[in-house]
Amino acid sequence: QVQLVESGGGLVQAGGSLRLSCAASGRTLSSYRMAWFRQAPGKEREFVTTISASGGSTYYADSVKGRFTISRDNAKNTVYLQMNSLKPEDTAVYYCAARGIERGGSYYSTGNYNYWGQGTQVTVSS
Repeated sequence: QVQLVESGGGLVQAGGSLRLSCAASGRTLSSYRMAWFRQAPGKEREFVTTISASGGSTYYADSVKGRFTISRDNAKNTVYLQMNSLKPEDTAVYYCAARGIERGGSYYSTGNYNYWGQGTQVTVSS
């Protein structure tokens, strides 16, 4: 089992930055692909970004490409999401997710991740 705990959310003005962290316990993260998803009120949870177990490859949703950066520190069992140039439409609860490297399926689908954190609220004011 992997337990994930997100932190770093908050209220920020448009154009500002936040850095989210996802700390894992129970298992080492070096065997897991990690991802960030987000869910705005009244909307479905959507893919934001993912990073391979080694950190060698990343993918981003078009809506955040060039503004958000995912990274990981396997020694610290932590994944990060650096969010710059934030927009009001980035307001959502942000969730960290993990899946074993042996698991297949689309990176973009919530159903293909085994473990989830409780989420952290990000609010961007205009």
